[in-house]
Amino acid sequence: MVKVLFVCMGNICRSPTAQGVFERLVEQTGLIQQIEIDSAGTHAYHLGHAPDPRSQAAAMRRGIDLSPQRARRVTEVDFERFDYILAMDRDNLQHMQADCPPQHSHKLSLFLDFAPPELQSKDVPDPYYGGPSGFEQVLDLVETGAEGLLRHLRQRHLQAK
Repeated sequence: MVKVLFVCMGNICRSPTAQGVFERLVEQTGLIQQIEIDSAGTHAYHLGHAPDPRSQAAAMRRGIDLSPQRARRVTEVDFERFDYILAMDRDNLQHMQADCPPQHSHKLSLFLDFAPPELQSKDVPDPYYGGPSGFEQVLDLVETGAEGLLRHLRQRHLQAK
């Protein structure tokens, strides 16, 4: 079992979207029993809240239901438990690097490090203060990153599957 955690600031926009998109992709490829997926935030602004309604609406237009998810904060146990801890942007990566025990720092990276090199950005921009197009952009970036991440996991951990 490979365990993946997606992380943004409040765990109501980008990381729940990444979780939902990646869960659907993993389910479609029949690997749901081999990959555990979760999301969290670096800050406790929205603990227990469902994803932002705009994130939910954008995802639902693509057939992805984010409504069962609830925001939570990254914990010390997460650094131990997960194999991949993927930040949506450099600010959240830096925040986690400051909190992560040194023996687990190798698990931290940017989510879009798994996207094709021709993708211009390494950050998934925070759509919270913007309009609807920002949530669509997040989905586009997340779908691209999710495909690259799944390719990586298949090559590195799931070769026989």
